[in-house]
Amino acid sequence: MTLPPIEDWWSELTSDAQHAVLGSGSPHLDENVREEIREITGAVVGMVETLSDDDLKYARAHLESDG
Repeated sequence: MTLPPIEDWWSELTSDAQHAVLGSGSPHLDENVREEIREITGAVVGMVETLSDDDLKYARAHLESDG
């Protein structure tokens, strides 16, 4: 179980899931977000998968530019 590159799924996440990622205060992804990533990419994302600092920077930059 490996987290696919954030570029492959971030823009397709629902707004709620994007806000859950950035508002959680944890690098771990909650169950709903992991399920959305699975639906988008086909990858099974485990509970132990975490976002890197670069992933979080990407997410913040793209949330701001898209919203």
